[in-house]
Amino acid sequence: MEKFYITTAIDYVNAPPHIGHAYEKIASDVIFRHYRQRGIPGFFLIGTDEHGIKIQKTANEKDVTPQDFCDEIAAKFIKEWELLDIKYNRFIRTTENDHKRVVQHIFKTLTDKGDIYKASYTGLYCTGCECFLNERELDENGLCPDHKTKPQEIKEENYFFRLSRYKDRIKDHIKANPGFILPEYRASEVLNQLKNVEDISISRSKESVSWGIPVPGDDSQIIYVWIDALSNYLTGIGYLNNPELYEKFWSADCHMIGKDILKFHAIYWTAILMGMEIPLPKTIYAHGWITVDQSKMSKSLGNVIAPSTILDSFELKSPDSLRYFLITTTTFGNDGNYSDEDFKNKVNADLANNLGNLLNRSLSMLVKYFDGNIPAEGVTSSENNELAKLAEKTRQSVIESIDNYRLALAAESIISFVDSANKYINEQVPWTLAKNDETKIQCAQVLYNVLESLRHVSVLIYPYVPSIAQDMREQLGLEGKVCDILLDDLQWGELQPGKIASKDSIKPVFLRLDSELAGEKKKK
Repeated sequence: MEKFYITTAIDYVNAPPHIGHAYEKIASDVIFRHYRQRGIPGFFLIGTDEHGIKIQKTANEKDVTPQDFCDEIAAKFIKEWELLDIKYNRFIRTTENDHKRVVQHIFKTLTDKGDIYKASYTGLYCTGCECFLNERELDENGLCPDHKTKPQEIKEENYFFRLSRYKDRIKDHIKANPGFILPEYRASEVLNQLKNVEDISISRSKESVSWGIPVPGDDSQIIYVWIDALSNYLTGIGYLNNPELYEKFWSADCHMIGKDILKFHAIYWTAILMGMEIPLPKTIYAHGWITVDQSKMSKSLGNVIAPSTILDSFELKSPDSLRYFLITTTTFGNDGNYSDEDFKNKVNADLANNLGNLLNRSLSMLVKYFDGNIPAEGVTSSENNELAKLAEKTRQSVIESIDNYRLALAAESIISFVDSANKYINEQVPWTLAKNDETKIQCAQVLYNVLESLRHVSVLIYPYVPSIAQDMREQLGLEGKVCDILLDDLQWGELQPGKIASKDSIKPVFLRLDSELAGEKKKK
C-alpha cells in the first residue's frame, strides 16, 4: 500500500453532533492512525454538508442567515471532534468557494457529455432524505422507510442525470470487485436497488430551494444537495485546486459511511465518477448504527446523546474510554448499542481491571523487589519466549484485522494478549520468586516479560486509546511518543536495564468509572 485516503460522510448541519456521528469518525480515526503506524502516507477527510431545504428552513425559523447558522453548527462539530481526539487532515465545508467551483465543474462536464438534461418532473420528495423516492421505495403506509414521513408530491422543471446509462457498468464493477462494497453482504442490497434505477433529479428550482450552489448558466436552478455533498471527496483532496495533493492520494481507499446512505455512494457517486472518467474508490464501507438503550436515536424519544455529554457525565478528562467502547461494543459493520451501564462495565473490565491493573501491579513489584530497576540479568530474549511469540502473533493479527475492517476483532486480540500476560504472571508467582535469592533473577525475568509485553500493547492499542497508550509508555520509563513507533520496528527487547519506575511514578492509566477517585459527582 503506497498511500491511504479515508473519508467519512460529511455531517448534515441541521442539528449538532451525536454519538452516531462520533462512531463513524472514531472508527475512521482508528484505521487512519493504524496505517500511519505502518509508515503509509495518509489523508483523512471529514466535514459538514451545509446546503439544502432543511438548512434553509431551520435558519429561517431561527431568524438567522443560512450561512450564519451553518457557521454555528459546523463549529460545534469541530469542537466535538477535538474533544474526541480525531486527527483529521482537513475539515471540509460545502459552503467553501473551492467546493462550489468543483461542483459546478462536474455539473458542466457531465452536461457537455450529454449525461445531464432538463425535463419537467412530478415526483415524491422526502425532505429527510433530500431526494425523490419512487412508490416502490415507500413502506406499506406510503411513508419513507427511513424517516417515517409522507413524501411531498412536487412538480417542477429540473435537471436530470442519466443514471440509467451507467446501470450495467456499476453492476459489472460490483460483481468484479468483491471489496468495493463492504461488508460484502451489502453488495446484494445495492444490486437489488440497481434493478429499479431511473434517471435522477439533480437540481431544484430556486423558488423551492434557494440555499445551494447555482447551476452554471441557469441561475433559476440550484444543484441538488446529493451531487453537491458527494463531490466533497474530490474537493477535499485537491481536485482542481491542488493537483499535487490530488495526484498523490486519489482515488479514495475507503469511503466510511452509514448504511442508510449506501445507495447514494454505491450507485449515484459511482455513476458520477464514471461519467467524469475519474477512478473509482477502492472500498465503500457501510457501517451500522449506534442505538441508545436499544432504541434508535430520535429527537421525539429524547435519546440523542452528544459525546461531550458522556464525557461530562462521567467527568472524563480523556475521550479514550468512549473511543474504546464505541469501537469494541459490537462487530464492526453491525449495529451497536450504547448504555451507561454497558459503557461502565466494558471499560472497567478491559481498561481498568485488566490492562491498567496489570501495568500497575507489575511496576509496583519492580519497585518493591528491585527499587524500580530492571537488572541486566532480568532482560530476556525472544528465543523460546512464549510471551514474545504471542506479542508477534498479536501484531500480525491486528494488521490482518484492520486490513479487513475488523476493528473490534483487532482490539479483542490485544486484550486477549493482556489476558495471557495476566495469566502468565499469576502462574509464575513473582512475589514468591522474590523471597529467595536463588530465584530472584527469575522473578526479574518474569516481570521483564510482562512489562515488555505491555510495551507492545501500548503500541498496538494506541489507535483506540492514544492517551492511555502514551501514559503506559511513560510509566515504562520510555522517552518519545508512542505514535511515532512503526509496527515494523516493534521488536522484542526495547526495555533496557536500568531504573524505569519509582513509587511516585506509578499511577492508574485508567480509573474505574465507579471509583471514588474517578470524579466528585460519582463520589457523592
